Amino acid sequence: MKLADIISHLESIAPPSLQESYDNAGLLTGNLNWECTGVICTLDAIEDVVTEAIAKKCNLIVAHHPIIFTGLKKVTGKNYVEKTIIAAIKNDIAIYAIHTNLDNVLHGVNAKIADKLGLVNRQILQPKIGNIKKLYTYVPVDFADKVKDAIFAAGGGTIGNYVECSFVTEGIGSFNATKGTNPFVGTIGQRHYEKEKKLEVVFEEHNHHTILNALIKNHPYEEVAYEVIGLDNTNKAIGSGVIGELKMEVGEEDFLQLIKTQFELKVIKHTPFLGKKVKKIAVCGGSGSFLTKTAIAAKADFYITADVKYHEFFDAESKLVLADIGHWESEQFTIELLAEVLQEKFPTFAVLKTAVKTNPVQYWS
Repeated sequence: MKLADIISHLESIAPPSLQESYDNAGLLTGNLNWECTGVICTLDAIEDVVTEAIAKKCNLIVAHHPIIFTGLKKVTGKNYVEKTIIAAIKNDIAIYAIHTNLDNVLHGVNAKIADKLGLVNRQILQPKIGNIKKLYTYVPVDFADKVKDAIFAAGGGTIGNYVECSFVTEGIGSFNATKGTNPFVGTIGQRHYEKEKKLEVVFEEHNHHTILNALIKNHPYEEVAYEVIGLDNTNKAIGSGVIGELKMEVGEEDFLQLIKTQFELKVIKHTPFLGKKVKKIAVCGGSGSFLTKTAIAAKADFYITADVKYHEFFDAESKLVLADIGHWESEQFTIELLAEVLQEKFPTFAVLKTAVKTNPVQYWS
């Protein structure tokens, strides 16, 4: 098993193109062509996790947070980042980060939080705009279904929960094959008219190259005519946070107790109770205060996230209860998610969950 096989699977679930512009997800150390001896899943790839990987003979660490977040100009071991990188490189340990791209998919980090709370009827809280494209292409009538099926198989034609969506119109195409060409139909040097179908299909931006490869591979023409345009449509399957519902409404204190139990918390910071039952819940693992107003607009009763600053608690404006449960605490089950994703695909391969608790924040009680 090569690192490339494992990483390819992870990227099929959370494509790197879905990461935010400030992020640094991807392979940070190591080589895709290395044979993989085992995987350790973790939230943070710190030096203690590298030491654990060495002891357990695993040469790939799959982490949520990138240990290299901004540029490194020197690597001298002066801080925890540089020490970690030195240890990894000296011992041939690969580090792969799957960060905001895993945050931005419905089945990612926030899905695990929703699982622990028993949320149903889930949706992306703040869907992304502008990552949907549209393909137009022109195919001889008898080959239209073959090309369309290949594009569907490559991931094209999905709109929400509907798949294999397309629009087809029929018309006449023309071309004149010049010297040195090998036309599928027609005669070199003569204008040719062909009955063709114009095929229109939408696809997500990260599938761009896969879609075009499928088109060109299955189209009979030597030169394939196509156009790709960007759309401003909202992609409801991609974006920040998740909103869902409890199966039954509960009191505010009871819901806080549920959070405390499920996430094994010693303390929860929150805005004042509003004296009502809660059912609609918004969540965002990690630093999610930027979504507070979005959660209010979505009529959430509770918004669970982390890293909320003092003044940001005022943004709740007595319209929901805003709860800060801690960064590590909110994302801790990402380790479980990564292990499950890899074990399902590679059931006979060594996939471990770190035994190192990487949370740098401690609580005195």
